Amino acid sequence: MKAITPSIDATGLRVALVVSRFNHLISIRLIDGARDALLEHGAKAEDLTLFWVAGAFEIPQAARRLAESGRYDAIVTLGSVIRGGTPHFEYVCRGVTDGVREIMRESDVPVGFGVLTTDNIDQALARAGGSDGNKGGEVALAAVEMARLLAGLPEANAS
Repeated sequence: MKAITPSIDATGLRVALVVSRFNHLISIRLIDGARDALLEHGAKAEDLTLFWVAGAFEIPQAARRLAESGRYDAIVTLGSVIRGGTPHFEYVCRGVTDGVREIMRESDVPVGFGVLTTDNIDQALARAGGSDGNKGGEVALAAVEMARLLAGLPEANAS
């Protein structure tokens, strides 16, 4: 069996980071993780562009426009939704997850999903550079890996 293992070399890739301002403390830490991972794996700072959106619910709309622009090789979505005492948490989580999934289905631009969904702030902090690592970095490298993989795959309608 032949195995294809894509690279996580970010050299030459243009990456958009779409980040929620809501829960800003968590977002900043996720950005730090994503930026550091991308730079460590060969990206240049000038090839990384940060786009702020109001909240997690707005991430898919911005990410879709960026995917359609053709300017980016990968998109990294970052933010956090922390459970409260109302059903709002469920609606926001579903909306952002479904929205990003649709972009992934409809676009050839890989989208890394780094929106934390946690029960409390401590869990979010643990995943944003704390005891559980930094999901921002993990998601950024997953987007790079997908960009490299997709670049090596045949086109959908190729014979």
